[in-house]
Amino acid sequence: MIPAPFDYVAPSTVDDAVRALADAGEDAKILAGGQSLLPVLRLRMAAPTTVVDLTNIDELRGVRDDGDALVIGAMTTHHDVRRDPLIAEHAALLARATDTVADPQVRHRGTFGGSLAHADPAGDLLAPALAMDTEMVLRGMDGTRRVPAAEFFADFFTTALDPSEILTQVRVPKFTGWQAHYEKFNRVAQAWSIVGVAATVRTDAGAIAEARVALTNMASVPVRARGVESALVGQPATA
Repeated sequence: MIPAPFDYVAPSTVDDAVRALADAGEDAKILAGGQSLLPVLRLRMAAPTTVVDLTNIDELRGVRDDGDALVIGAMTTHHDVRRDPLIAEHAALLARATDTVADPQVRHRGTFGGSLAHADPAGDLLAPALAMDTEMVLRGMDGTRRVPAAEFFADFFTTALDPSEILTQVRVPKFTGWQAHYEKFNRVAQAWSIVGVAATVRTDAGAIAEARVALTNMASVPVRARGVESALVGQPATA
């Protein structure tokens, strides 16, 4: 099916993108990797008046060390997140979960920030973001604000983003030396999760000293399993 007509804007800076989004009003849509937006446009499940394409904004890409946290640009692709050495060293849970996202073609086009902003409860990156206490950095006409993951995901496909705001960065606290795993259950390979579990633990002298666990697709938003986390602390770090 052919999408409904819309205006197209491709700014080269974040400020220009925010201004374009504000000028376009509530019916505008942001285009990041396009892996979620383009199918709904083709099916006419969305009919924006304006599409603001972030592809040309280089400052929204990359991973950098910021002391006690990593900063991941929202337009960084899943492929680049998966292969980044800083993420492998300090945020193993993200690397593990990103490895399960769709297929190589989608991982080369889809973006880390786009997946979080889309807020599909079956998406594989929301639970790790919640478990690791990440912060979303949002930019709008009134400036920049930070929103913790626990407050960012509001409901099905709904976040704390205002219509004129853009997710620019994700701040990920360092979990250096923590062990991590993401287990995803689905009907066929490369499909959306029926349910998923994101877990990362810090061990000390053979026992679990700290644990973070979150669940995928168990509610309209990712769920932090704090009871499980408490029960794990002090247990032997065995199978």
